[in-house]
Amino acid sequence: MKIESILLTTVRIQTFQGLAGLTNATGFFFERGSRLFLVTSRHVLVDPESDHYPDRIEIELHVGAEPLSASTGFSMPLYQNGLGEWRTCADKAGDVDVAMLEINRAALPADTEYRAFTPAHLPQRLDAIEVGTPLLVVGFPLGFHDNLHHLPVARQAAIASSFGLRFQGKGYFLTDARTHRGTSGAPVVMRMGADEAGGRELPWALLGVHSARLDIGTRDLLLDEALGLNCSWYADVLMALSEDRPGGVWR
Repeated sequence: MKIESILLTTVRIQTFQGLAGLTNATGFFFERGSRLFLVTSRHVLVDPESDHYPDRIEIELHVGAEPLSASTGFSMPLYQNGLGEWRTCADKAGDVDVAMLEINRAALPADTEYRAFTPAHLPQRLDAIEVGTPLLVVGFPLGFHDNLHHLPVARQAAIASSFGLRFQGKGYFLTDARTHRGTSGAPVVMRMGADEAGGRELPWALLGVHSARLDIGTRDLLLDEALGLNCSWYADVLMALSEDRPGGVWR
């Protein structure tokens, strides 16, 4: 049975401090040249506000000739000689809630099955993507997934702010979607048109990295429903993070 390629781009992340499990989150693969990276939200790896300081993560990989046949845990340390192994950056408004870890391909099981986004999956014309455009957010809400076949789930979303503009000066746009804890780090994608998709195995444009739900402090928790809006950091930040010498200020 053929599995949709988009479902093989995304993995469940579990964070640990020593042997103690901490949180669940989402990550996805990004490939640039010969290098392979895991992308997630920065606050998944370190979050001073919630006193969250894991020292390693574990991702679940598909292994075997048949993608649904088996899975294995793949552990990645977050520190080496006391220094964080992840890449992140800042923009003119402050820290960016996106982080990237390089994956040692040689350490992966030889029969690992995955798909990776590449720079070719990033949108070339931001002004061609309109507010209201339908999207998918692919991830593991509350850690929920098809635990028999080890696959994520997809939630429908739509662009809720002017795409290409930094919402309130920050490096993200808004989506209208129902999301939960555990979705942090999920890819926010748009199906490519037939001409653009061509014969691509992965016919999805990578627009953003889901960060968190957006709320307002003036909302009456008893009278007013949550906004249902979310922050997604523009995916072009991955180009800055995957440079040979990452760092500095994005945009």
